Amino acid sequence: MKTEYGQIVPYITKDGSIVRELIHPAQGVSTDVSLAEATVRPGSSTTLHVHRASREIYHVTRGNGVMTLGQETFEIGPGDSIVIDPGIPHRVENTREQDLKILCCCCPPYTHEDTDLLG
Repeated sequence: MKTEYGQIVPYITKDGSIVRELIHPAQGVSTDVSLAEATVRPGSSTTLHVHRASREIYHVTRGNGVMTLGQETFEIGPGDSIVIDPGIPHRVENTREQDLKILCCCCPPYTHEDTDLLG
């Protein structure tokens, strides 16, 4: 299966980020993972949240920000990768004046129903 970036309609996830699902079972592909590009606009952040079932891997492709992961807070930038286990509270804040772009791989695939907002 091949997808085309320009043909994928972005949407706002439950945590407030703008997401393009690059690969997702909802597109008709049989897969147990999803791959998306998340965009966090300058001066904004996602809502602190957890996923009950999904493990996520974030890979920052553009921009800089601050990641909250459990009790830790640290800076993130291009080339950084982060593993987020199920049940671990997390959020991302964009601290610069350009979009923060993150590739997000979820297993099992992302769903709104698996996302619980914390604040």
